[in-house]
Amino acid sequence: MTSPRIVIVGCGAVGLFYGAKLALSGQDVHFLMRQDFDKVSKYGIKIESGSGAAEYLKNPSIYRDALEIGPCDLIIVAIKSTDNKALESLIPTLIKKETAIMTLQNGLGNEEFIAKKFGSHRVLGGLCFVCLNRVSKGVVRHIAQGTISCGEFTGLPLPRTHDVALMFKSAGIPFIVAESLIEQRWKKLVWNIPFNGISISEGGVDTSIILNDESLLFLVEALMREVIQVANKLGYNLSDSLIDHNIKETKSMGPYRPSSMIDFMEGRPVEVEAIWGNPVRVGRSVGVEIPRMETLYDSIKSLSSTK
Repeated sequence: MTSPRIVIVGCGAVGLFYGAKLALSGQDVHFLMRQDFDKVSKYGIKIESGSGAAEYLKNPSIYRDALEIGPCDLIIVAIKSTDNKALESLIPTLIKKETAIMTLQNGLGNEEFIAKKFGSHRVLGGLCFVCLNRVSKGVVRHIAQGTISCGEFTGLPLPRTHDVALMFKSAGIPFIVAESLIEQRWKKLVWNIPFNGISISEGGVDTSIILNDESLLFLVEALMREVIQVANKLGYNLSDSLIDHNIKETKSMGPYRPSSMIDFMEGRPVEVEAIWGNPVRVGRSVGVEIPRMETLYDSIKSLSSTK
């Protein structure tokens, strides 16, 4: 049986890390790459670990143009949600009848966008519970964790969901097949909304600064509680124990710089609507009082518009 043909669309930290891991395990992986192309064509992809060890993917299959790649079995989308419009021109040349599209993006609304453009039957969503930073072109530092929780956009897991799980697990990546994709999205927002948000609203601080400031830690906990309340009002079952769990996990990361904060500090577009705006609108629509989420959203929207 031939390996499925996989393409990584979006070669930032997430795309490089998971794509390289899959390729190193023997999967047939192709990278659609622009910014890092010259460096990676010369030196390959390097994954650094917190322990100082490193893995190298030499001579990866990289392309500047989707037309050069052709139809694939699995498209892994790892671009920022702010660039989703680009998918309209990138994905059509990569699709055949049975192609699945798996988004590893943050926030709410990405699966809906892809489903509307390319068909809901194709779409899987993956939540990456991982700490990564792209430290230079073609080089990713893996700080902690790495689990992907994945579900089908249209409902319960399908045979292909388990096939994808096996593929990632064979690459050494912990992988959970989720019964409810959207519940997992809200579970990740419990972390993303406060830590990505406060790191920006406080002017570019890392997670250790947030955790060691009593008032900021209080705000983190309050924001997490609001996110959980919205998720549970929607019918999901998120426990308040997630608050302590997330804080404990974040302490173990050390001084981590969230990806949204890096984007903000370096003048790139921030995923304001996917991570903060869409959840706030959902919270309002179901009648949950979310004053801190609303204030944080307004703050980030204002700050981002002035960068």
